[in-house]
Amino acid sequence: MLDNRLEKRMRHLQKWSRRTNTPCFRLYERDIPEFPLVIDWYDGDVVVWFHPRTRDDTPEAEAEFHQLSLEHIFRSLKIDPSHLFEKSRQRQRGIAQYERVSETEVVRCIEEQGLKFEINLSDFLDTGLFLDHRTTRAMVRERSRGRRVLNLFAYTGAFTVYAAAGGAASTVTVDMSNTYQEWSRRNMRLNGFESAAHEFVQADCLQMLEAGPRSGDAFDIIVLDPPTFSNSKRMVANSFSIERDWPRLLEMTLPWLSPQGQIWFSTNSRGFSPAPELVPVGAVIRDISKYTIPEDFLDRTPHRAYLVAHATATRPVDLRVDREV
Repeated sequence: MLDNRLEKRMRHLQKWSRRTNTPCFRLYERDIPEFPLVIDWYDGDVVVWFHPRTRDDTPEAEAEFHQLSLEHIFRSLKIDPSHLFEKSRQRQRGIAQYERVSETEVVRCIEEQGLKFEINLSDFLDTGLFLDHRTTRAMVRERSRGRRVLNLFAYTGAFTVYAAAGGAASTVTVDMSNTYQEWSRRNMRLNGFESAAHEFVQADCLQMLEAGPRSGDAFDIIVLDPPTFSNSKRMVANSFSIERDWPRLLEMTLPWLSPQGQIWFSTNSRGFSPAPELVPVGAVIRDISKYTIPEDFLDRTPHRAYLVAHATATRPVDLRVDREV
C-alpha cells in the first residue's frame, strides 16, 4: 500500500510542481495508519520523519518497521540512499524543533516560486523552509509593494524574502536566535536583497512587543507565526501557549500596526479556534485558512491562518491568489 501511495502522489505532484515552479513539496503525511511517516521531496532529496507507532513497540519491532519503511521509500521513489535524510519526530515543545541535532552540514539551495532558499537537510529537525506556508508567502508577496513589513518569530526569514521580492519599501525581521537571523540574511543575499531598507533584529518577540513601538514604528503588514508553546516570563504563567495567550499576543501586536494595516496571523496548532468574545477591543479577525493551504496539503490542516486589522480600517481585503500554489 505504501508503494502505491507514494508512486501515485509522486506522479500527481510532479506534474503540479512543473506547472508552478515548486520543486519541493509534501509527498506523504501519515496517509496509511500502519506507516506513520512524513515525507518531503526537496528537488531530488528526500526527508523522512518517523513518528511513534504505539507506546508498547519493542526496539526490535521499531527496527523492523524502520527498515521496511526505508525499503518501500527507496523502491517507490527510486532514489539513492545518499539522498535520503532520516529524522525522528517526537512531541516537541517550545523551541525544541529548532535546535541543532547534527553537525553534518548537508546544505542545499532550492528554488520556490522564483525565489532561492538555503535548506539544511541534516542538522535540524526541520529543514529551514516550512512548505505549508508557500501560498501564504505568495499572498504576502502580492500585497507588499511599497509597504512596511514586520516579520516576527521569523525563523529563516522566508516571509521577508517574499515581501522584499514583492517590492516592500522596508522590512524588519525579528527572531531571538542568532543562528536563524544569520540564515535569514543568507536567504536575502541569495535573492539580491542587501540594502539598508532590510533590518534584522535579534530579540525576544514577546519582550519587544510588550515594550511597544518606538515613535514612527507602524507597519502595513505584520507576519505573526509564533510557536505553539514556549517558556516566557512575559506571560502570567511564565510560559506562552498560543491557545491560551493569543488574545494578549494580538493585543501587544496591534499598536505596531498602521491604521490600514493587516496582521497575517497563523499557528500550526491544528485545533486552534479563536473565540470571538476574546478578540481584543478595536480589532477584527477573519479566518483565511481555506485560502492558504497549498496543493500538497489540501487533504490536511497544516495550519490555521487569519487576517487581523483595526476595526476602523477601511481598506478592503483582497484574497485573490493563484490557487495552484
